[in-house]
Amino acid sequence: MKTTAGIARPIRNGVRPRPLSPTTFERVLAYGSILLLCAVLVAIVRGHSDWNRVPVLVWLHIATIGLSLALTPLLLLGRRGVRRHRVLGYVWVASMCATALLSFGIRSGNRGGLSAIHILSAITLTQAPVLAWHAHLHRVDAHRYTALSLVAGALLVAGFFTFPFGRMLGRWLLA
Repeated sequence: MKTTAGIARPIRNGVRPRPLSPTTFERVLAYGSILLLCAVLVAIVRGHSDWNRVPVLVWLHIATIGLSLALTPLLLLGRRGVRRHRVLGYVWVASMCATALLSFGIRSGNRGGLSAIHILSAITLTQAPVLAWHAHLHRVDAHRYTALSLVAGALLVAGFFTFPFGRMLGRWLLA
């Protein structure tokens, strides 16, 4: 058996599995997650005078997304296939699902209706459990692809779009 990062992974049908160590793309996503978390925290601190006007639902949404952003580098850069990765991964999935669910209650930016960003919430609610299922079944490549897709799309792209267009965090950050 070929070992990668101390974990035995058999070569099946002459195909060598991808290594468990982080790729360049995974490092970029991890550091992007750190930068986005920093931007969110700076925006929150700068918007302190408006805190009392922010609905509880929005604070819960920010808290769950903050947890996901904080866990992402630990999961992408840390050792994989170990108990710590599994536990943090399940917490990440739960946090992403909670974030997506909470987003459906936040409609102030679109005159009370759903917006295009809610499409990512629906995708997250379907794909986050799939991510956990792939991990449970040890489908490493499918798990990795789903995880990277969710981090890139549902976390970083959606997170980036919380700053422009006069949205609350963007106003706070640039105030």
